[in-house]
Amino acid sequence: MEINFLGTNGWFATNFGNTNCILIETDKYYIILDAGDGIYKLNSYINNNKPVYLFLSHLHLDHIGGLHILNKFRFNQKFNIFGYAGIKEGLNAIIRHPYTASFNELPYEIEIHELNEGKNEFPFNFTCKLLKHTDPCLGYRFSLEDKIITYCTDTGICDNLYELAKDADLFISECSYKSGQIEPSWPHLNPEQAADIAKKSQVKKLVLTHFDANIYKNLKDRKKSEKKAKQIFKNSKVAYDGLKLII
Repeated sequence: MEINFLGTNGWFATNFGNTNCILIETDKYYIILDAGDGIYKLNSYINNNKPVYLFLSHLHLDHIGGLHILNKFRFNQKFNIFGYAGIKEGLNAIIRHPYTASFNELPYEIEIHELNEGKNEFPFNFTCKLLKHTDPCLGYRFSLEDKIITYCTDTGICDNLYELAKDADLFISECSYKSGQIEPSWPHLNPEQAADIAKKSQVKKLVLTHFDANIYKNLKDRKKSEKKAKQIFKNSKVAYDGLKLII
């Protein structure tokens, strides 16, 4: 299983990072986590007709802004989008004229699936739960090829984070804030908090992503957070655009 980080910034793109988008390729599926503007790189990775599934955490623009350029692609297969119950209305309010082309104008089929919290068996086994953020936001726990991959972004500390991360082979966590920074009115994690969750949840590997572009000015800033995380949870790593993992 291959995991490619196409966008690792939160809020806005910079000269070293696009906004949040991750591609997981398994033997049977392409699985996309969020649709920030890093999604434009997909055609460099999707090169056969395996089913495509996009899982959205929430509707903040740094997580869905890349949907604006779906007309760039010429997929032969259906493009499936998953999100929390009610997300279809939100997406259709944005992905339409006069802002951009609507889903039904794309040269391939789009289907939007709304999720309730809990376990799901389609298209494969996964669990989703609401996280702690200013607007509804889902975290995901996927069972893929005998591995558990957890993806949680845009959240403060909450019980659902620990439930989703428990015993995961890979915990992909947001790290919007720098060391020691906490903003209760705008819930996000700093590296120590993410590492502590990884340690208490007994995950095998932690990868930090979704770095607030206004706080993390360069890759050196990310490396400082990696060092802080490693002091708590040794198997921690910061993501950057172009990072590829094999698990």
